[in-house]
Amino acid sequence: MNKSIYADDVCDAALDQIDPADRPREKLIDKGAAALSDRELLALLLGTGTAGKNVRVLARELLERLEQENRILTVQELITMTGIGNAKACSIVAMLEFGRRHWEAVGTRIERPDDIYPLIRHHADRRQERFLTLSLNGAHEILAIRIVTIGLVNRTIVHPREVFADPILDRASAIIVAHNHPSGQLIPSPEDDGITTRLNAAADILGIDFLDHLIFSENGYISYRQTGRL
Repeated sequence: MNKSIYADDVCDAALDQIDPADRPREKLIDKGAAALSDRELLALLLGTGTAGKNVRVLARELLERLEQENRILTVQELITMTGIGNAKACSIVAMLEFGRRHWEAVGTRIERPDDIYPLIRHHADRRQERFLTLSLNGAHEILAIRIVTIGLVNRTIVHPREVFADPILDRASAIIVAHNHPSGQLIPSPEDDGITTRLNAAADILGIDFLDHLIFSENGYISYRQTGRL
């Protein structure tokens, strides 16, 4: 049996020296993203290397830098690396930020509204209202954040059965709901008050704690709990 080209002692080989079945793109297609190493994922994202430095070497150097810094680097920081220009740096930062926004939240413990806003703020620039549900466990750690429904520019229609369907499957002990106001105004409407009352009552019947309802925009948020509306 031939030794895999991805073994540590040969991992810097150029892609054209790798068995086609073991190349990152083919592995991704055949086996799914989970089968790829971090370096292989970065190699796919980078696409190409540079003169004297193939893409796998560049991916290794990038991975080492990211692990050393343990944060999302800026474009200006990435372009100091040989082989990474503005286009590749922008792609890397965009990929990392997208992943952070959509998946980093799982496991985050919520203690106050300030903990919630950074996790949902990226929805604030949408031109239609989006109603979100956050499922939490008994320690108030996030199990999932989901879009329940997308509405109109100034209104979204929400039914309790839609809000609680996934939290029930999650075995959630508590939920938080939130929706954006595309207008930027953070004043609750009568409809906002009405759905909050209905959801709170439904949560009580289901034995799920209804912790809060946030209305948010790009400039900030208000919390029903914090302002005494809940």
